[in-house]
Amino acid sequence: MMLRKGFILLSALVLLLLGACSNSSTSGEAGAETKDGKQKVVFWHSMSGDLETVLKDVVADFNASQDDIEVTPVFQGTYEESLTKFNTVAGTEDAPAIMQTFEVGTKHMIDSGKVQPVQKFIDEDNYDTSQWDKNISNYYSVDGEQYSMPFNSSTPVLIYNKDAFKEAGLNVDQAPMTYSELMDAAKKLTKLKDGKTSQYGFSILNYGWFFEEMLAAQGGHYVNKENGREGNATKATFNDEKGLKVFNLINDMYKEGTFYNVGQNWDDIRAAFQSGKVAMYLDSSAGVKTIIDNADFEVGVSYLPIPDDADRQGVVIGGASVWMSSGIDEAKQKAAWEFMKYLTSPEVQAEWHVKTGYFAINPAAYDQDIVKEEWEKYPQLKVTVDQLRETKASTATQGALISVFPESRQKVVTGMENLYQGMDPQKALDQAAKETDRALEVANKKQGN
Repeated sequence: MMLRKGFILLSALVLLLLGACSNSSTSGEAGAETKDGKQKVVFWHSMSGDLETVLKDVVADFNASQDDIEVTPVFQGTYEESLTKFNTVAGTEDAPAIMQTFEVGTKHMIDSGKVQPVQKFIDEDNYDTSQWDKNISNYYSVDGEQYSMPFNSSTPVLIYNKDAFKEAGLNVDQAPMTYSELMDAAKKLTKLKDGKTSQYGFSILNYGWFFEEMLAAQGGHYVNKENGREGNATKATFNDEKGLKVFNLINDMYKEGTFYNVGQNWDDIRAAFQSGKVAMYLDSSAGVKTIIDNADFEVGVSYLPIPDDADRQGVVIGGASVWMSSGIDEAKQKAAWEFMKYLTSPEVQAEWHVKTGYFAINPAAYDQDIVKEEWEKYPQLKVTVDQLRETKASTATQGALISVFPESRQKVVTGMENLYQGMDPQKALDQAAKETDRALEVANKKQGN
């Protein structure tokens, strides 16, 4: 009898210990609370290098600002790699409370059915989204519903070597704003040495994002159904006359010898600019500060050039947003929402802007002293903000919404590369569009459309 009582007592102790263990959490468990009672929020992100350092500082400040929530940032590789990992846990308790993914992953996230639109908490909290920059948040809004919260946002800009401009007799404070001005300036900037080109006038990275932006800047749509904003897109439209103007520009300048084919690597094009191999190129607004800091000459920043006969529409927001997972308990979702609200505060956004070069989601951040001081040192940063502010709201500048965007973007890259092999611009565009159509057809069948 005593032995049986002892066994029962031992069993009770074991169960008690197991229960205690189940209420604690390690950093790898997405669905549990920490042992100090704080609600744990796992944040999957793709910020590497200096960007990850800044992000970790922001998270640390949030954790120290209150006693109820602990956010743990976990690097998951590139956006593509992170999205692949998310697909394996989406909709389960193992999913991260917050997931960061790039803008072209938006339709994929929505179609997954494994995310909780933040509109729910915006409504419950009576949160004023008018404090967000509409040209940024509009990308992540569909049919009036906000699906995710914009976070690291950027747009393309024209970056140019002012010293090279001066040497070529160009106005250092007036960069090309149209295609003809760009071509004329590129001719004057291109230099030969010993029969070889020592400096090219212009370059664009072989990256689909820049094509998309140059298309939208003139009001062009990437796909039908109002850029996929009024139903699932079924056909690519980027091979129209507006898309052709972009490909013709690249093709004509390449044939003239004023355009440098730098490939697909961001580091390569930036190195080409810094070494004087290229006098003008397109880059992300988020890269402006780093370029200025590393150049041995004065750097200018200007708007994206447009065709001569086009009405400037502006730019589409790039970068990424943060999403909330479904399939996790509501207490964790609410904790995630608290962190999201913290991220959008003017103070945090001001710090994020000056330390990373990304836009402030909350424009009130630009009134912070830390930003004013930074803009005095780097007036080029204000140019990037002005271009965004002057963007006209439309389905073109809102950005295309398709689940196969990453795949389609690569088809456009192939099209750009085909130009350098002598392919006709219209044929190169049509081929990319045809392959995009096939991808859209497969995706729509999977969705039952």
